[in-house]
Amino acid sequence: MALVKVYSGSEIEVAPVKAVLEEADINPVVKNNVQSATLAGFGSFGQAMELYVEAYEADKAKTLITNYTK
Repeated sequence: MALVKVYSGSEIEVAPVKAVLEEADINPVVKNNVQSATLAGFGSFGQAMELYVEAYEADKAKTLITNYTK
């Protein structure tokens, strides 16, 4: 199971992109850096959330994301 990062942004930006991928039967893994940092006891800088997909779905996911964010 090789995961590839296909998108990062705030929670508000990531939610609709995740929905677009799920509609195309791609199940992204969401990494929430803010929540992880809070649990560890320190803050987080940069993009708060990241979406990862299986390597074999990465090209399709990137195309869907590009078309959505235009």
